[in-house]
Amino acid sequence: MKNISIDQFKVTAPIQLKDVSTTFDLNAGKKDIEKELEEVREKLGDFQNTIYAHGKYAVLICIQGMDTAGKDSMIREVFKDFNTRGIVVHSFKVPTELELDHDYLWRHYIALPARGKFGVFNRTHYENVLVTRVHPSYILNENIPDVNSVEDINDAFWNKRFRQINDFEQHIAENGTIIFKFFLHLSKDEQRDRLLRRLHKAEKNWKFSPSDLKERKLWDKYQMCYEEAINRTSKPHAPWYTIPADDKPTARYIVARILYDTLTQYSDIVEPELDEEIKSHLGDYIKQLKSE
Repeated sequence: MKNISIDQFKVTAPIQLKDVSTTFDLNAGKKDIEKELEEVREKLGDFQNTIYAHGKYAVLICIQGMDTAGKDSMIREVFKDFNTRGIVVHSFKVPTELELDHDYLWRHYIALPARGKFGVFNRTHYENVLVTRVHPSYILNENIPDVNSVEDINDAFWNKRFRQINDFEQHIAENGTIIFKFFLHLSKDEQRDRLLRRLHKAEKNWKFSPSDLKERKLWDKYQMCYEEAINRTSKPHAPWYTIPADDKPTARYIVARILYDTLTQYSDIVEPELDEEIKSHLGDYIKQLKSE
């Protein structure tokens, strides 16, 4: 199977999504890719235990993508071998009344992972410069001072919001959160096929909503918003990765590989050594247990 590197997918310079492929050939069949994924996720699961014991870093994984891009199955398959005590998944939907009573980042702040833990955001704080940019009237629900109509939501408003998001990510990174941001880059044709599968398979019908088709008609606008969000917020401390998502097994393997290869570069993440006093009496503790 083809070796991959982090730099193949990390956004380090401005991109145009139309020029970024939604497919990637690993030179391997589905079963081989799934086997490789299984091996990497087992290593990730072991490394999670080390991060948990080390207790000085948190890991935040942000997953964005168009409808049907595979966010849910990505989370299920990549983190299957994690100890549940060390990972929390948050799926952000339409803000609740309580959430709208706070600033738009509040619900994301309170969901951040604690040190030693992984947090996965299924849809993220970027919805606030994506879906709200495509549908600016949603902003009016936030009851923001000086925003009384859609006409008040101008370029200056979005510039401020991008700055706030960059500041948010820089703040948490400087305080020990390792940030990954994955954009599952799906083609419009593949989305159509996946929506059709939802309609044809009775067990998948529950996933379909007529609103999916309405949002699909806004595909080009969403792509423009994603492109600008990625270009304006991919930073060394909080990089974006564009993940070819037309083939789910390939996308899952690439994400798992990026996570493992990046995290294992942190040479200071090691399991803490046992207290010297306790270590000096290990023999005694073993004898006590054996003598029971």
